[in-house]
Amino acid sequence: MAPTTGRQRAVAKALTALLPQGPFADMEQIRAAANDRKLRTLPPTIAVWLAAVTHIRHNHTDYDALLAEGYDRDAARFFVIDDINEVLTRWRATRLLEAEDEVD
Repeated sequence: MAPTTGRQRAVAKALTALLPQGPFADMEQIRAAANDRKLRTLPPTIAVWLAAVTHIRHNHTDYDALLAEGYDRDAARFFVIDDINEVLTRWRATRLLEAEDEVD
């Protein structure tokens, strides 16, 4: 679907800039999340970053399995940082996740 609003165009541009080699199916899910009302008040670049990290954490790491095993959220996030960065690197991201980043 082609972006129709200024916000949607800005999110699409930010997504292409951040993750130039991301798979289409993943990019569509990240784009939708970045345009969600929960992130709509944030600048597009920040919304895309948060949506991307959240998407990767839940879809490309063992984060949810760690939570199911009883790890608390912070511990589970710590253990998947390298996995998230591996995906970001594979997608040629212009930024990586740092341990001290607060990404919900």
